[in-house]
Amino acid sequence: MTTTVIERKWHTTAEVADMLGFGLSKTKMLVLTGEIRSVKVGRNRRILPAWVDEYVQRVTADAERWAS
Repeated sequence: MTTTVIERKWHTTAEVADMLGFGLSKTKMLVLTGEIRSVKVGRNRRILPAWVDEYVQRVTADAERWAS
């Protein structure tokens, strides 16, 4: 018998806050302002892992520009 591992496709705002080391309020503000993309599924917000990566890349690219 083969075991299939299903990887998470979405993250909650709380999970993203934990991953980034931010508070939940800051993460919700980033989502509401569109700095971190999200979709609404029913009453909940969900964030793709790629969207978290996009945010991190954008922030680090901005930081590198300012450091130069």
